[in-house]
Amino acid sequence: MAKKDVPGLEPRGFRWVIAGRFAVSDRIGGSGFQHRRVRREEEIAWLKDQGINTVLTLLPAGQNKAAYEEAGFRVIVHTVEGEPSEIDDVTAVFDAMDEALNVRGAAVLLHRDTIDETVAGLLAGYLVHCDLVADPIVATSVIQEILGRPLGPEGRGLIPTR
Repeated sequence: MAKKDVPGLEPRGFRWVIAGRFAVSDRIGGSGFQHRRVRREEEIAWLKDQGINTVLTLLPAGQNKAAYEEAGFRVIVHTVEGEPSEIDDVTAVFDAMDEALNVRGAAVLLHRDTIDETVAGLLAGYLVHCDLVADPIVATSVIQEILGRPLGPEGRGLIPTR
């Protein structure tokens, strides 16, 4: 039996954080000078084939929001700018993640320009926030394994302690 060709192009850094429910990637279509409409369309096609139906963007001003909505995604914009130490209200970010995931059948993609220290720390923090992982140290380890990179002290500072 021939293997089915998957349409589109996998976004850079794509990883499932919660299998089939919550994923993360770099900005769809690339970031900065590398952002291309054609690439964004190919990545959107790939995401739809994976079952993604909601995009939670942390980019300022809802960049690409119209393209996501046109593709049929539910879109939630929660701007997160700066470094981890500059994020005043981590709980508000977790609330946006809850909003995205609390819809029956939602399969959510979270993205920012890149999967940086801030995104990694927020993902680990969310695992604790939603009680999927009780221990912040274990949450750190889980996210490091998923992303294939270490989480530094600034990112760890975004993880709630119990």
